[in-house]
Amino acid sequence: MRQKSNHTNSGGRKRRPDNIINRVVKADGTLLEVASAILNDHTPTKVKSMMRHHQFAVNDVPVSQYDYPVKAGDKFSVNFDQSFVVFKHPRIQLVYEDADILVINKGYGVLSMGTDTVKTGTAYSVMREYVKYHNPKAQVFIVHRLDRDTSGLMMLAKSVEAKDAMQHNWNNMVLNRKYVAVVEGNVEQEEGVVRSYLAETSQYEVYSTDNPEEGQLAVTRYRRIAMGGGYSLMELELDTGRKNQIRVHMKDLGHPIVGDRKYGAGSSPIHRLALHAQTLRFVHPITRKDMNFTTPVPARFRSLLSRRDDED
Repeated sequence: MRQKSNHTNSGGRKRRPDNIINRVVKADGTLLEVASAILNDHTPTKVKSMMRHHQFAVNDVPVSQYDYPVKAGDKFSVNFDQSFVVFKHPRIQLVYEDADILVINKGYGVLSMGTDTVKTGTAYSVMREYVKYHNPKAQVFIVHRLDRDTSGLMMLAKSVEAKDAMQHNWNNMVLNRKYVAVVEGNVEQEEGVVRSYLAETSQYEVYSTDNPEEGQLAVTRYRRIAMGGGYSLMELELDTGRKNQIRVHMKDLGHPIVGDRKYGAGSSPIHRLALHAQTLRFVHPITRKDMNFTTPVPARFRSLLSRRDDED
């Protein structure tokens, strides 16, 4: 039976009623294979056209990738009259979504979650509005955060079970987190480890100490990827996840992150903190699958390495 639904989008405009059928998938296959089997009275050209126009959804998530894997038991939906709502935002990219988690690529300058003075425009508020558009009862939970001025991969939970699993077993569930950064100066050592105890002043500035009773242990592994223009492109891997850990450890190394005036940078040539969460690999909190996501090095980071000294 086809269902009609009447939605209002985030801008307040009403969409015309959807004309949707829902089916339970009987056998594993790609999106194209499953769609073709369900719509066996449609021509291949019509099925591919509907796919391009985001008229298919798997487990309530719009999908248009022809080889997207669909499993037996999945909910497969067809919107005959118009596209399903697809997430679009100028500062946040939706990388992955299923019934339990979201993975996003957060732009720099976007808060992970609200503060006493900022409630909207955060990664949390934007993604919450998105999931509630599809299901008013849906929820979103912050599992970990990125600094406002750090861009990159961030995971959020869509179910209490997923949230609890990640928060209670974070160190075991997260298999790898890598960042890339551009730091000031030429880092002579190709790779190494910075280890210290991090504490925080009353002005919320984090600093390193050798006293284990004063701070929390923080370990950052670094590898130099490239040098040029008076800068070094670094790959950074966290053994621990402390507040401002990478920023403080690069300052300790004598090479503060470009644009990080709070922790010793002398300039901000690209008008942002040159720190990006590039890789996020974790065990899926519900399916236990190995989830591995990576993003390219931001183009503006690489452009710094080819700058002339007189461009600052």
